[in-house]
Amino acid sequence: MPWPDPVTLRGRHASLVPLSHEHTEPLRAATRDGELWKLWYTFVPSPEGMTAEIDRRLALQAAGSMLPFTVLDAAGTPVGMTTYMNIDAANRRVEIGSTWYATSVQRGPLNTECKRLLLAHAFEALSCIAVEFRTHRLNTQSRRAIERLGAQLDGILRAHQVSPNGTLRDTAVYSITAAEWPTIRAHLDWQLVKPR
Repeated sequence: MPWPDPVTLRGRHASLVPLSHEHTEPLRAATRDGELWKLWYTFVPSPEGMTAEIDRRLALQAAGSMLPFTVLDAAGTPVGMTTYMNIDAANRRVEIGSTWYATSVQRGPLNTECKRLLLAHAFEALSCIAVEFRTHRLNTQSRRAIERLGAQLDGILRAHQVSPNGTLRDTAVYSITAAEWPTIRAHLDWQLVKPR
């Protein structure tokens, strides 16, 4: 039996629903918002590559190593993708990753709420011991966003992967542990309600 099971997670600013081919066209529009696939240090699908990326993520779900979501904004429009990935059921660990959002919804409450929903489900429903986040060492926007969540830097995996452009990726690895979750949860709840 695969772990974790597909689930829908709903918040005020965002909802996470199981990824489906029904989301292909709106996700193509979302990736065009900022031409995200052109960023050299990320792996965001191009509009033309969206069907293949959905196929890839759904195949990994069938293999038990990923649980992919479509990210919806408050109006219910698909604006990105995220996943539980590198699923380790035996050690009750997941990584939250393969995440991207349309430029128009970045740097607002949507990402914070998505992470709040995913972390709550991981720690409170799945009884995870730890949740990881990984990003390119040079992706400073992503690293700052992960750090704003309260995740701790575990270290840098040097020359960890070969990127599509042939460069070597140093991967920054962060995590939040189950013992830290109550404090992180209070921090994220405050981030979502504090005056802006």
